[in-house]
Amino acid sequence: MKKLSIISIIAASGIALFSCSDVRRSPGRAYMPDMAYSRAYETYAMTEEHKAELAKRGIYFSNTPVPGTVKRGVDFTFRLPKDKAGDSTNYVASKAVQNPITMLDSAAMKESERLYLINCGICHGAALDGNGPLYDGGEGPYTAAPKNLITLPMPDGQMFYSVTYGKGAMGSYASQLNTTQRWMIIKYIKSKQGGTAAGTSAPASDSTAAGSGGRDTTAAGR
Repeated sequence: MKKLSIISIIAASGIALFSCSDVRRSPGRAYMPDMAYSRAYETYAMTEEHKAELAKRGIYFSNTPVPGTVKRGVDFTFRLPKDKAGDSTNYVASKAVQNPITMLDSAAMKESERLYLINCGICHGAALDGNGPLYDGGEGPYTAAPKNLITLPMPDGQMFYSVTYGKGAMGSYASQLNTTQRWMIIKYIKSKQGGTAAGTSAPASDSTAAGSGGRDTTAAGR
């Protein structure tokens, strides 16, 4: 009996201390709960259930960007979409797209080389000869030699298309490299092909007309 009394006193004391605390553990009633406690929707992962729920409220959301939307921070756009299976229309049209980066200074060229070595060198090799670690003269895990970029007669725009959407065994690098970085790597490759000095080339008179949507400008130091 005495033990029960002690336990009751301790419990009552604890409740009293908890009740007398000045720390408010409940925010009370929210005037606009949908604003205070909004439901989170994962980007590009909306389920049919969520769409149906929004439709009941008169909200019709496809969860995809409006055609022609340019991602914030993107310097150059590429408006040619990926070809459908069995079609190479845009792949061929990309030949007319000029590199919007007309010149790279020494710092930007060094950065372009770094980007190439990180993303491309493992297959195409540090010397751009197609003999990267994954091939290694036929001793690596790849039995087929990657393209020799030194002798590859591919225009800038078509090369950009291949890097953006993938070509053959090579996958897309659009998620690893932004548009400016992709153009920088292409400028670096062209400089190693023995074209014009320091990787410079004559810009297109209107690259937008060719479908690139890019700006005719200099990307030194980007």
